[in-house]
Amino acid sequence: MIEVLRNSWALLLGVMLFMLGNGMQGTLLGIRGGIEGFSTLQMSVVMSAYFAGFLFGSRMTPELIRRVGHVRVFAALGSLISAVLVMYAVAPDWIAWTLMRVVIGFSFSGVYITAESWLNNASTNENRGQALSAYMIVQMIGIIAAQGLMAFGDPSGFILFVIPSVLVSLAFTPILLSAGQAPAFESTKPLSFRRLYEASPLGCVGMFLVGGIFAALWGMASVFGTQAGMTVPQISLFIAAIYLGGLVLQYPIGWASDRMDRRQLIVAMTLVAAAVMMVPVLVDVPFSVLLGVAMVAGGVSNPLYSLLVAYTNDFLDNSDMAAASAGLLFINGLGAIGGPLLTGWIMAQMGPSGFFLYIASLMLLLAAYAGYRMTRRPALASDQTGAFAALSPTASSLAVEAALGAAQEGGPQNPDPGGEAEAEIGAPEPDLTSDPGFDPERPTGEPERG
Repeated sequence: MIEVLRNSWALLLGVMLFMLGNGMQGTLLGIRGGIEGFSTLQMSVVMSAYFAGFLFGSRMTPELIRRVGHVRVFAALGSLISAVLVMYAVAPDWIAWTLMRVVIGFSFSGVYITAESWLNNASTNENRGQALSAYMIVQMIGIIAAQGLMAFGDPSGFILFVIPSVLVSLAFTPILLSAGQAPAFESTKPLSFRRLYEASPLGCVGMFLVGGIFAALWGMASVFGTQAGMTVPQISLFIAAIYLGGLVLQYPIGWASDRMDRRQLIVAMTLVAAAVMMVPVLVDVPFSVLLGVAMVAGGVSNPLYSLLVAYTNDFLDNSDMAAASAGLLFINGLGAIGGPLLTGWIMAQMGPSGFFLYIASLMLLLAAYAGYRMTRRPALASDQTGAFAALSPTASSLAVEAALGAAQEGGPQNPDPGGEAEAEIGAPEPDLTSDPGFDPERPTGEPERG
């Protein structure tokens, strides 16, 4: 890890500055929206727009990089971010904010892809896993630390919009000065959704649901705090607790996932989380209890993302890893777009407690589907599964592919996860769907692919 920090400290510092800016803007908009009198539904549209832009960015940035290069894309998108962060205060209108959130989501997606490609290029096969772990940690630290910066100004004023703009501008310096020659960038065409679903139905459905959960936590937590009458410091602590839980529980859950049926772990985690989320729905609880609930929400939802990626990878060949990760991230992005919208609608109907009811509902849906999948496919032996890789839900497919590759090198190997008698995902397959008795989810004597 020391070698990683020595070689990549400037890149990691720049990423942390970006996350400070991004973490501040999400919290600040939720609070400022309440001050401006925006309704919960209007704010849900504003928050959802970020994920729509992020999804578009993940699809379009690779082509931009191929056309004009890493440096120009990075500088252009970073400048857009810096400008939009100031413009929020200039145009306090929810429709204008929605458009600006699309732009800033698109830009942050491109910035992450560019920074991750540089980080991946600067790493070796021996330290790539450590580099990506450090990348995830500084991301989480940046978001948590951003909540403390909320104390340096009045949300109804201008200064709190200037601070993240300055931080994002400063982030250019260490990244651009430290990045070496831009690596070659090749986008990967994702597997068809049908093939991806056949490989792992739970991975696809789970990623869609987790996208909705993560987007609600990322986008609507400050809206919840404002509607619940929290003070600005309380809202900042509440959001920090969400990400602190994700940071603390990521590795214990990853350790457990390498030693048991990952579906059992998913069921247990989501049932516990759903039960905890229902506590503030059913009874009034003090703020200290809400902090504990927030830690559980983040501590379960963040590792769930990594867990589902690892589970899906158990049923793929290494050659399919990049294509599958791109498809999974797209599914996650679709779920994320709807997350704030549904959360806002529920909160508009029943008040702030709708925030936790929405999260509990999706956790229960995921638990039920994972339990159902346990009846449709036998568990793989632990020596047939790949290793867990700690991932951030904001990571691009490039980082996911690199993290999974590093995890495979350091963890249990799975040379033939589908069994010798199974066809590879990338190979031609007979058309069995015309058989009315064909069920791609039916368990056989061996672990299945479809």
